[in-house]
Order: sequence, then C-alpha cells, then structure tokens
Amino acid sequence: MSIRRQCELLGLNRSTWYLKPGEPDAEELALMRRLDEQYLLTPFYGSRRMAVALDTNRKCIQRLMRLMGIEAIYPKPKLSQRNEDHRIYPYLLRNMAIIRPNQVWASDITYVPMPQGWMYLTAVMDWHSRFVLSWRLSNTIDGMFCVEALNEALANYGQPEIFNTDQGVQYTAVAFTSRLESAGVSISMDGRGRWMDNVFVERLWRTLKYEYIYLHDHATPRALQVGLANFLPFYNEERFHSSLDYKTPVSVYREG
Repeated sequence: MSIRRQCELLGLNRSTWYLKPGEPDAEELALMRRLDEQYLLTPFYGSRRMAVALDTNRKCIQRLMRLMGIEAIYPKPKLSQRNEDHRIYPYLLRNMAIIRPNQVWASDITYVPMPQGWMYLTAVMDWHSRFVLSWRLSNTIDGMFCVEALNEALANYGQPEIFNTDQGVQYTAVAFTSRLESAGVSISMDGRGRWMDNVFVERLWRTLKYEYIYLHDHATPRALQVGLANFLPFYNEERFHSSLDYKTPVSVYREG
C-alpha cells in the first residue's frame, strides 16, 4: 500500500510521516506536567482559566493542550480531533441501563508526563464492572496502539454488544471500526459536548495518575511500562471500588 493509504488507515495526517520531533524543552515538560495535574482537578477549565491558574501565556496553553490531546469538558464547536472523511457512528447508550459485563466496552486515550518527554496510554474497559480488559502505551498518538489494545481485549474476553468511544481519529479510522464490525460489535460514539459519555474511563485516568503515576518517577518508557503492568492488575484484582459496593472489578466481571 502507498504511504498515503497507510496513513489513512491509521488515522494519520500524511504530512506527519516525515515529521522528526525535536528534543523536548525541560521548562515546557514541567509546564505540561502542571497542566496535566490542573486538568485532573479542573477539567472544565478552558485555555483562559488554565493560563490564569498556571500563570502563563494563553497561546502557550492552547498549543500544549492540543499537543497533549486534552480540552475543557464543556460543549463547544470542536470537541475532539476528527477526520471529516471518517464515518461517525451514532451514540447508542442514551437512557440505556448497563447491567451486565460485556454489554458495553469503552476506550479512551490519556497523556502521561515523563522526565524527558511524554507517552500516551489507551485502555479498553468494561463499563459495568470497571474492569480494565487491555491497555497499550505509545510515544505517538496515532491509532495503531488503540487497535492493538482492542485486538487483545477481543482475543481474551470475547466481544461486547456495544463499543463506545469519542470521535477522535484513532477511533473513527477504518482499521479500528472495521475490526469491531468484523467481530459483530455495534459501534457507539459520543456526541459533541457529551464528555460524560465516557466518564468511567476518565475516572480510571484520575485514579491511575493520582494513585500511581504522580507518586513514581519513571525515568524511561520501559520503567513506566513495567510499573503499569504491576499497578493495573492491582486496580483490577485488589483495589476496592465504592461504586461497586467495595468489590473489585474482576470479581464483579466474573460474577456477571
């Protein structure tokens, strides 16, 4: 396949194929870390209030928020980075009671700060039990690591009735949606301005960062990979959740 076609399947802009990233600036990395922490505390802050909270320039905050893939959780014209050529699927969960495992799975991506750069983390979660079915780390925000996480979840746990995501290019890409369709899974995508539609995965990110990532200084992506491989089984199998009547996600998933 041509480079252009490969980029289309991965949800990448053709021009990014030749992009050679520069060395991250230490001050900018520190600001990105502060921005990430502030976003977890006040995800409803837009770039103006973020700039005030962090005492810095608004244009700088806007650029870093785009780079990190985060944005304020209020309705606005452009909620996520979409590819207008990709199909957008309807939202299927309105007024639906989620009462059993494998009824609905969801996925999302978050930014992870590092001492010398950053990584992106994706996870596939069962909504009913909050059980993390699979996850992947990547140093780029292309769609392949999302497809890998999806394939692992499908291989290990069968398939859900519905799979819910946002409208980001990683999830609207043909490589991702065709995999779900071939497995017979109905695809649901959050409407614009409906940040609460994926709130359970957002809560996972908050828990993961406050209870693990911000408490450890991972010098390398490899160290982060090993650390997450230890923490996420703890999250699934040992950490009690008040929303689950103080049961663990794996016990709720298996009971169902």
